[in-house]
Amino acid sequence: MHKYWYYILVVMVLTSCLKKEESTGALARVGDQYLYEEDLKEILPADLSKEDSILFVKDFINKWAQHKLLLEKALLNLKEDQQEIDALVAQYHEDLLINKYKEAVVEQDLDTVITEDDIEKFYGQNKDIFKLNEELVKFRYLYFGKDILNPKEFIKLFRSDNYESDTLLMKNGLQFKSFNLNDSIWVRYEELLAKAPFFRGIDKDRLLKKNNSFQNEDSTGIYLVDIKDVLLRNETAPESYAKETIKQMILHKRKLELLKKVEKTITEDAIENREFQTY
Repeated sequence: MHKYWYYILVVMVLTSCLKKEESTGALARVGDQYLYEEDLKEILPADLSKEDSILFVKDFINKWAQHKLLLEKALLNLKEDQQEIDALVAQYHEDLLINKYKEAVVEQDLDTVITEDDIEKFYGQNKDIFKLNEELVKFRYLYFGKDILNPKEFIKLFRSDNYESDTLLMKNGLQFKSFNLNDSIWVRYEELLAKAPFFRGIDKDRLLKKNNSFQNEDSTGIYLVDIKDVLLRNETAPESYAKETIKQMILHKRKLELLKKVEKTITEDAIENREFQTY
C-alpha cells in the first residue's frame, strides 16, 4: 500500500514540476541540481495517509529547494569570505578526524582498572581540592506509624544502638514505614531532610551536631533520628564520599597522559623516519 501511494506521489510531482525529457525521474530542480525519486524513498514514512504523504513530499521538496537556493545566494554573495569558510571547514574536518582517532586510542589502550591503593594515593596527594560545598552527616533513623504495637520497646531498642538491638529491629522491619540503621556512610544533609521531613523546622545549627538525638512525630507517625557525625561546608570531604569523583579524575589524568605519550611517539617516529623535518 505504501508503494502504491509513493508512485502516485511521484507521478503527481513529476507532471507538475518538470518535463520528462529534461530530467527523467527527477522531482524538482534548482539550477543544475536535481532531486530524484530515490532521494525520497528512504525518508518517506510508511504509515502516512495519502493526504499526509502528499503534504510530506511537498514540504520536503520546498525545504530542499530553499536550502539549495540559499546556498547559491551564499556562494554568490560571500565570495570574499569563501576562502575563510573553506579553511574553517577543512580545519573542522581535520579536528574531527583527529578526535575520532584519539577516542579510538583511548578506548583501546586506556588502563581503566583503579585499585583502592590508587584511590588512597590520589586522595592523599590531592586532599586539599576535596572541599565540601554542602553538609554531610552520618545518621540512623527509624520511622513507624502511631498504630504500631509496643512503640516504647522499639524506641528503647533504637536508643540502645548495639548489634543485638539492631538485629531485633531488623527482624521487625516490616512493621516500620522506613528505617536505616547503618550510620557508617556519609550522606548529604538533604537526604536526611528527605528521610525525616520534620527536621526542616529545626534550626540547622542546632541540628548539625555530633552525637545528636531527636524524636518527633507528626500525623503520619513517629521519627527517631541519631546523628553520629557531621561535616560542614568547606571541610575536607572524606575519601569514601569522594571515591567516585576520584575515579573519574584518575581516568581523566590517565587519558591526558596517554594522549600526550601518543603525540610524543608519533612525532619522534616521524623525525626518525624523516617524515617530519624543520628548517
